[in-house]
Amino acid sequence: MMSTIASITETAQDIAYTFGVDWPMLVAQSINFLIVAFVIWKFAFKNVLFTIKEREKQIADSLKNADRIKLELEETEKKQQETLQEASLSAKKTASEAQDKAKAFIESQKEDARKQAEEIVAKAKISMEQEREKVLKEAREEIASLVILTTTKVLQKELTEEEKSRFSSSAIDDLKINH
Repeated sequence: MMSTIASITETAQDIAYTFGVDWPMLVAQSINFLIVAFVIWKFAFKNVLFTIKEREKQIADSLKNADRIKLELEETEKKQQETLQEASLSAKKTASEAQDKAKAFIESQKEDARKQAEEIVAKAKISMEQEREKVLKEAREEIASLVILTTTKVLQKELTEEEKSRFSSSAIDDLKINH
């Protein structure tokens, strides 16, 4: 049993020596990684998640508003149907020319109402997509700035504007690739 443990220990030491593992450096790098991971989690990730949840709520509210508009459109169409029936009775009592004019008027009103409803729904969809893009862009920029801040602190030096811009662009590109 002891010889087996000694053999395993010796094999592990041989592997570490063969691959050039520097234990103090490995432990220091691990601690640095944990510190950076904690800072990013504490100051970036929670804020980004909160912002995303807020935006999702706004989008959900916009969708509810679109549903409400759709219901109002249906009510309007029902009212138009009632108006159509009344106009039909009235038109039957009048000459055929008056009947043709009433139907043409009602149809144009119906088409206008449909167009307006479609425009409102289309605008709501566009607004939601723009809001989503805005949220994603803000999240990418915030993460990029936090990566630069963290990198600056880890490297313990001040970055030039060119380096900040390069790191920011690189981080945003990485986020786009990962997204």
